[in-house]
Amino acid sequence: MNWLDWVVLIGTIFSIVTYGIWKTKNAKNIQGFLLGDKELKWWTVGISIMATQASAITFLSTPGQAYADGMRFMQFYIGMPLAMVVLCVTAIPIFYKLNVFTAYEYLEGRFDLKTRSLAAFLFLFQRGLAAGITIYAPSIILSTLLHWPLFQTNLIIGVLVIFYTVSGGTKAVSKTQQHQMTIMMGGMVLAGILIVLMLPQEFSFSDGVALAGHLDKMEMISWEFDLNDRYNIWSGVLGGFFLFLSYFGTDQSQVQRYLSGKSLTESRLGLLLNGILKIPMQFLILFIGVMVFVFFQFEKAPLFFNQSVVEQVYLTDQKEAFQALEQSHEQIYQQKKALVTDWAKQDRNPDYIPQIKSVNEQEKQVREQAVQLISAAVPTAETRDTDYVFITFVMRYLPHGIIGLLLAAIFSAAMSSTASELNALGSTTLVDIYKRNIKKDGSDSHYLKASRWFTFGWGVVALLFASYASMFENLIQAVNIIGSLFYGTILGIFLTAFYLKKVQGHAVFIGALVAEAVVISCYKFSDIGYLWFNLIGCAVVMSVGFIVQQGMPKTAA
Repeated sequence: MNWLDWVVLIGTIFSIVTYGIWKTKNAKNIQGFLLGDKELKWWTVGISIMATQASAITFLSTPGQAYADGMRFMQFYIGMPLAMVVLCVTAIPIFYKLNVFTAYEYLEGRFDLKTRSLAAFLFLFQRGLAAGITIYAPSIILSTLLHWPLFQTNLIIGVLVIFYTVSGGTKAVSKTQQHQMTIMMGGMVLAGILIVLMLPQEFSFSDGVALAGHLDKMEMISWEFDLNDRYNIWSGVLGGFFLFLSYFGTDQSQVQRYLSGKSLTESRLGLLLNGILKIPMQFLILFIGVMVFVFFQFEKAPLFFNQSVVEQVYLTDQKEAFQALEQSHEQIYQQKKALVTDWAKQDRNPDYIPQIKSVNEQEKQVREQAVQLISAAVPTAETRDTDYVFITFVMRYLPHGIIGLLLAAIFSAAMSSTASELNALGSTTLVDIYKRNIKKDGSDSHYLKASRWFTFGWGVVALLFASYASMFENLIQAVNIIGSLFYGTILGIFLTAFYLKKVQGHAVFIGALVAEAVVISCYKFSDIGYLWFNLIGCAVVMSVGFIVQQGMPKTAA
C-alpha cells in the first residue's frame, strides 16, 4: 500500500462514520432510535437488508471459497426467493398488525413470557458470537498488512464500529448502508473487470470460463442427495429455505430493517428486492473467486496464502523443507502455465485437459504437504488460508488506489453488518429482557440511554469473541454454522405460532429445548451438513411441541 491507498481507505471510512453520526442527530426517542420513526422507503429497506447480510466476510471469504471449491456455494442461496415470498405473506403482516419493536414480542402474546425469553436468548447468543466474526474478518487484513497483533487490530476496528453504532440508530444505519453498498459492489465489479483485463492477451474471457468449467469450478448444481455434503441442491432448497426463513423472519438484525419501512407494502417490497438481487450478487462474488483461480493458472500463486504464517515457518528448523516444497510448487506452476497456454492457442484442444487437471492435482497435494509441515513447525499457526486468497490477489496485483478502494469496500461491509447486528442486539436486550422483565416503568429517555449502553455492552462481547474467531475453518461457513445451530429452533417456535394453533406455551417450550439438544448433538456427533440443522431443528420443535400438547390436559396453557 502507498499513500494513495491510505487516503482512499481512511477518507472513505471517515466520511461514512461522519455521515452516520450526522444522521443520528434527530434520534431523540426510543421509537426513532429503534425503528427510525418508520420512515424508510422500500429501496432503502431492501439495500439495508442486503448490506446487513453482506458483511466483510462475504467479500473476504466467498472468493476464497470459490477458489477452493468452485461455484457450489451458490446452492446455499437457492431457497432464498421462496423464503422471501413466504415471509411477505405470513410474518410481516403479523408484525405490522401488532406494531412490535422486535419479532419476539409476538411470541408472548401467542405463547407465554418464557417462550419469548427463550427465543430472544437464542438470538442474542448466536448473533453476539456472529458479530465477533464480522469484526474479526477485516482485522485479519490490517494485522497482516501492518504486522500488528490481531487483538490490538480487533480492538481498533471494534471501537470504531461501537462508537458509530452507539451514536446512531436504525435510521442512521439504514441510510448509511446505501452508500456502503455502493462502495462494496462498485469495488467488487471493478475487481472482476481488472481480473479479466489482466489475463494474457492470447487468453480470452470465454477461454477462462471454459477452463474453469473443465476444472470443475463452474459446477453450481449437485443433484446427489447426501446429508454429509454441505452444498447440494437438496440442502440448498430445503436447508437453505429454512435457514433464510428463520434468518429473515426471526433474526432481529433483519427484522428491524424491514420493521422500519414506511408501510407494510414498503417493507414487503424491500424484502422481495433482497430476494431478487442477492443471488446475482452472490454469483458475481463467487465468479470473481473463480476468475482469481483462472488468473493463478498464469501467475504463480503462493504455496500458502497467509504469508505471516510462512514467515513464522522460516524461523524454524523446517525452513529448508518448506523451501523444497516451494521449489516443487514452482516447477508445477511452470508446467501448468505452459499447458494452459498451449490449450488456449490450439483452440481449446481437449487432449490437454487431463494433463491440466493432473498438474492442478499435483499442486493441491503439494499445498496439503505444506499445511502438514506448517502444523509441525508452528503448532499454533492457522493452517486454513482460503480467507487470504482474494486479499492476496488484491494486494499483489491491483493498482494503487484500487487497493485502497477494495479495502474500503471490505471495511464498509464490516461496519454495515456489525452496526446492524449491534443495533439489533441492543434493541432485543432492551425490549425483550430489560424492559419486559427488569424495569417495566422507565421513561422514554431512560430506555433510550439503556439501549445505547446495551449496544455498547454487546460490542464488548463481540470484541472478546473476535479474539477467538480464527478457530473456524472458513469465516463465511463459521457464520452460517453458528446460525444453523440456533435458527432452526427459533424458526420452529415461530412456525408453530403461525400454523399449529392448538399448541400452547408449555408444549412449544419443551419442543424448543429438545430441538436445541438434538441440533447440538448432530453437530457434535455426526457428519450431517450444517444446512440440514435448520430443517431438523424446526421439525423437532413442531413435532415434539405437537406431541407434548396432545398429552396435556385440555385446560393447560
